Amino acid sequence: MAYPYELGFQDATSPIMEELLHFHDHTLMIVFLISTLVLYLISLMLTTKLTHTSTMDAQEVETIWTILPAIILIMIALPSLRILYLMDEVNNPVLTVKTMGHQWYWSYEYTDYEELNFDSYMIPTTELKPGELRLLEVDNRVVLPMETPVRMLISSEDVLHSWAVPSLGLKTDAVPGRLNQTILMSSRPGLFYGQCSEICGSNHSFMPIVIEMVTLKTFENWCSSLV
Repeated sequence: MAYPYELGFQDATSPIMEELLHFHDHTLMIVFLISTLVLYLISLMLTTKLTHTSTMDAQEVETIWTILPAIILIMIALPSLRILYLMDEVNNPVLTVKTMGHQWYWSYEYTDYEELNFDSYMIPTTELKPGELRLLEVDNRVVLPMETPVRMLISSEDVLHSWAVPSLGLKTDAVPGRLNQTILMSSRPGLFYGQCSEICGSNHSFMPIVIEMVTLKTFENWCSSLV
């Protein structure tokens, strides 16, 4: 989860988020190199008194500054398109969970089990236990097995919401009358926090998401205790 004064991304928990972090670092390095070159040229123009009369008419220079930006854009576009296709790909999910957004809470339904559904409300600040996080803890967590592809079906019953968990690289809109899907898979166990990322009314800030990733055996025991 995020911590105070954090400047970067949260630690990656899923393969998709790892790819996004690598792409971010790749693009940031390109931007850094371009900015350094431009600042160097500007400082050079401001400090030197030498003038090359044929520079502005050089065909070689014009060719370079036309082709080089095109190559840089290709270096950015190809990894970006690859990640876009990876994020949209759904490969044989083992479990399906339907998520419905409400004003202002989430409801979850495990469609592979009979009558396994619940609502998830934020725990008020006055009822928090020591060590729990304000505005992020919920009364019913979403328990899922780790290292297992899980399909999330996301929709809404009233207004626009957005189901987002940054450490998993997930952000999918919940639209009334429309069913969106995304795939998630965690590479390690733990608690992962998210929030609604679409302004949905006065209590928009008070509908957090908590995903608890556990081993498959623990998940089966949890399901047995509820069904």
